Amino acid sequence: MTASQTAALTEAQSIAHILTTCRTVAVVGLSPKPHRDSYRVAQYMQAHGWRIVPVNPVAVGSPILGQVVYATLTEAAAQVRLDLVDVFRNSDDVPPVVDEAIALGVPALWLQLGVRHEAALATARAAGRVVVQDRCLKVEHARLGAC
Repeated sequence: MTASQTAALTEAQSIAHILTTCRTVAVVGLSPKPHRDSYRVAQYMQAHGWRIVPVNPVAVGSPILGQVVYATLTEAAAQVRLDLVDVFRNSDDVPPVVDEAIALGVPALWLQLGVRHEAALATARAAGRVVVQDRCLKVEHARLGAC
């Protein structure tokens, strides 16, 4: 999408667009611990047919949800075409993730519940990316009955 098209999308339209067009998601900050939200969200999305690409530099070397773990988005994107970056990091950590996703040409970004960064998302929208923040991918997928 162009920057003007993504800037014109409402939050509901952005959510619907991501849920209908994306199927391969890099989960930045995916924990190997099953009790963590990042793990449960990724597990749910994987169970619904999405390809999960874990990005966690401290978990490299051991698979998460049966998938190879990458240290960076750049390493992941060298192996897999990414449709979406789902961020489970502190809000202050968002700008470099957004910059990397833009540089890699990833078309959409999702900041999980509690993660917000207006300036970084404005940069992403200006670069033509579809963005959602402070929402749970699993909750929105279940709520909309998306597949």
